[in-house]
This record gives sequence, C-alpha cells and structure tokens, in this order.
Amino acid sequence: MAYRLPFAPEIPMPFLPFTRPAIDEDTIEGVAEVLRSGWLASGPKVQEFEKALSDYLGGRTVRAMTSATEALEIALRACGVDPDDEVITPAMSFVATANVICRVGARPVFVDVDLGTRNIDLARAASAITARTKALMPVHFAGLPVDMDRLYELAGRHRLRVIEDAAHAIGSSWRGQRIGSFGDLVVFSFHPNKNITTIEGGAIAGASGDELHAIERHRFHGLTRSDGGEAEVHLPGGKSNLSDVAARVGLGQLPHLDAWNARRRMLVARYFESLQPEPAMLLPARSAEGHSWHVFTPLLPLDRLTITRAGFIGEMRERGIGVGVHYPAVHLFEHYRSLGYGDGDFPNAERIGRETVTLPLFPAMTTEDVDRVCAAVGAILKAHRR
Repeated sequence: MAYRLPFAPEIPMPFLPFTRPAIDEDTIEGVAEVLRSGWLASGPKVQEFEKALSDYLGGRTVRAMTSATEALEIALRACGVDPDDEVITPAMSFVATANVICRVGARPVFVDVDLGTRNIDLARAASAITARTKALMPVHFAGLPVDMDRLYELAGRHRLRVIEDAAHAIGSSWRGQRIGSFGDLVVFSFHPNKNITTIEGGAIAGASGDELHAIERHRFHGLTRSDGGEAEVHLPGGKSNLSDVAARVGLGQLPHLDAWNARRRMLVARYFESLQPEPAMLLPARSAEGHSWHVFTPLLPLDRLTITRAGFIGEMRERGIGVGVHYPAVHLFEHYRSLGYGDGDFPNAERIGRETVTLPLFPAMTTEDVDRVCAAVGAILKAHRR
C-alpha cells in the first residue's frame, strides 16, 4: 500500500503575463553572428529587413526606424505638417499618437471612438475638419482596421493626408489587402509587446520620391553623402536609424507573423467562448479574419462591482495572472487638459479609459491558459458583484 502524505502541498501556477515576445534559438544565434560581424549599426541586416517587410507588403517602400513614435513624427514632418496645422486623431490611443503631433508644433484635434471597435468615429472626424486640418491620423486599435473605404473617401474629398498609426496592426488586412500595402503613409511598431518585435523599432511604409528622401534625411541628421565622401545637411534631422542587431531580430520574427496572428485569433475565439462572467464585461467588437488581435481588451462592469479596476488587477495578480491597461483617454492627461480638453468631451474614450483591462494574449499561450484567465475573471467579478 502506497504511503500518502496527510496533505498535498500546493504547487503554484506559473505567472501568466499579459504578453510575452517569442524569440527562437535561430534568432538568438543570428544576433550573435551580427555581434561577431563588427557591423552593429544600420547596415546589411537593416536593408534585408526593409526588403522583407516590403515583400510582405506587396512591394511598397519601407524604411525602418528606432521606434514607431519616431516614425510617426517623421511621417508628419515629411507630409509638411507645420505649426498651426491641425491633425485629427482619436481620443483613445497610446499617448505617443498625440504627442508627435504636438512635437511638430501642430494641434491634435481629438475625436471620440466607437465603443465596440475602439476605432475613430469617422462621422465625427468629418465634422471636426476645418480650414487648418492638414492630416488624419487614425489608429487601427488592437489590430482591427479602421473602415479604409470611408477613411480614404473622407481624406480625398478634403484633400487631406493620411498617416495610419498601425502600431497594433502588422499582419492585419482590409478586404484581403494587408494594412500597409496600400493607402498613404503607414507606421508600424516592433516594440516587444507587439505581434512581432525588433526589441525596439518601427517602420514607415508607402513613401516615394521627394517624400522618401525627406524621411531618410529626417532619420539620419538630414545628411547625404556623395560617392566621393562629400557631405551635405539638407535639414536639421534627428537620429532614428535602426541597428543591424535589431533588424536581425525582426528577420527572425517576420516569417512567423501570419501563424502567430492565426494563433491569436484562435485564442480570442476561446475567450469569446469561455468568458461568461456575471456581471458581464463588455467585450471588444469581433471581426472577420483581417483582425490581428494585438490585444484583447474587455471593459469591466465597474458600476455593478464593489471593486475598483486597480483592485481587480491586484486580485488577478494574486492568482498569478498579469493584466494591462490599454489605454487611458489621451485628452485627460495634464498636457492635453492644458490645450483646453477636459472631462465629458469624448464619453466613449473616457469610459474605455476608466473600464478597460488587457487580458493575457500571446502566441505561446494555450487554451488552458485562456480558461484559467476566464475562471479567475469570473470568480473575482462574482465575489464583488453589487
């Protein structure tokens, strides 16, 4: 007869973060090869990565940057957005979207978002256009494309530039066309929490001619050099060039992107199937297969709970589950209040900002991980129901 302990010690579950990048051994070895090569700054690997991204986007020109934030700012400058111009953008995004507009001296004109899609309300955007409007900067929130037909019809009617903040949307598509393979200027992010990473990094897709030259000059000191070594500075550019080390990470990631996005869609389907807490959360809008599902962000029913969002996040952490917040409403930050924005201006963005939580979602997750998250959410909401 087997001896049994009088009690079974609890084995803690491993901590489940809300996101985790996947870096394979081939990529790690490839980075080591770059380090051994002696060429660490922008060089052949950056060119190779830009070519791979271009091929993925159907041949469009791509220029890699140190971050999507830098890429957005450079895109605005390349489009000729000047002080006193206005750029229309959603009140629900990461603050970088609005910050870069301010950094070029223009005014961000915020527009509310749809409560389900979290994307810019294009009817409200149309009403916000003035004689000073220079560009539209929509955000493909969580990887769900904005209605591209309506967006570009609106831009064309008013002769506006479009700078798509596609930081969440690498691998997303609209009517079978990949985001970034068409349209005006499109900016991607390769931050570690994105669907693919270069550690830090971003890219602009879609420029040509003089505009492409402007982007290249803004990316590296405004500088050009002749074959004979002579240098010229055409504008006071910054320094936003990607490194070969970062590019090699991206080269290891890109071949997996479509499979990883398919995995994300499968995990999200499991969330929709299993996440049935009471009181119910407001789930994000579902869509066709063109959604890359960068994040999964339901809204907490705080008006029916005796717990705050911070309390919910704390209880999830006690259960070994990480939760993020994507995002606070941009117009309620101190700087944007100083521009005249305030409470009540954009009700949907404000509600999302108060109630949103980002549940774990990354390709290495299992369906059992999703079920574990759903069980924890349900238990916490039930325990704190009013």
